[in-house]
Amino acid sequence: MKNIAALPLALALSAGLLSAPALAAGDAQAGEKVFKRLCSGCHQIGESARAFFGPQLNGVIGRHSAVTTDYVYSDAMKSANLVWDRETLIAYLEAPKKVVPGTRMIFWGLSDPEKIEDLLAYLQTFPAQ
Repeated sequence: MKNIAALPLALALSAGLLSAPALAAGDAQAGEKVFKRLCSGCHQIGESARAFFGPQLNGVIGRHSAVTTDYVYSDAMKSANLVWDRETLIAYLEAPKKVVPGTRMIFWGLSDPEKIEDLLAYLQTFPAQ
């Protein structure tokens, strides 16, 4: 009888956990170091960010591909029709040219899952402006 009474509570808890947005589990401070080392040569982020060799990355998580107005995207990126959700960003960071063949992004990929999580945690700290 106790198991039957606990069932609605268990379902409610699991529904709440499963419906929550997927947030990066990484360390944003470590992600800042990854960004500075691997990304900042082409991308800017933060209050005064603008397009550089690549688009600015404020609010990138959840944004559609090729939508910022201050950057000229490749035809490959324009036609990719992606949403930069967590899974897509992970795949893209691991192998950009596999996710968007023909992308102009000159980056071989990042194979360390911990660094990817850290980078995603850092990117999350910058909403769209």
